[in-house]
Amino acid sequence: VQLQASGGGLVQAGGSMSLSCAVSGDILGINSMGWDRQGPGKARELVAAITRDGVTNYADSVKGRFTISSDNAKNTVYLQMNDLKPEDTASYYCHTNMRVAGTSKSDYWAQGTQVTVSS
Repeated sequence: VQLQASGGGLVQAGGSMSLSCAVSGDILGINSMGWDRQGPGKARELVAAITRDGVTNYADSVKGRFTISSDNAKNTVYLQMNDLKPEDTASYYCHTNMRVAGTSKSDYWAQGTQVTVSS
């Protein structure tokens, strides 16, 4: 199983950025996908998640600014981030809960992708 995240980088406050994460491997079904983040000196927190039926969940701090979406045919999840703030600076981790052939393991994370918002 591979989770390949892309996007991230440096952006000024008020700007926008998008992240994507593609999942590949011997996948039997994806239950949910999402993004966590961990800022400097902070605990990891859920940013947004989406179920295979399209039900979404957002952290209060990003509601109205971030939008999560997915393409089930491509096993890919996206995070559109608008009106970015310096406090959004963090490493962002794609996460998925899914059924994989030959294992009972169900939670997988990609390597973090850095998002830095300058003031």
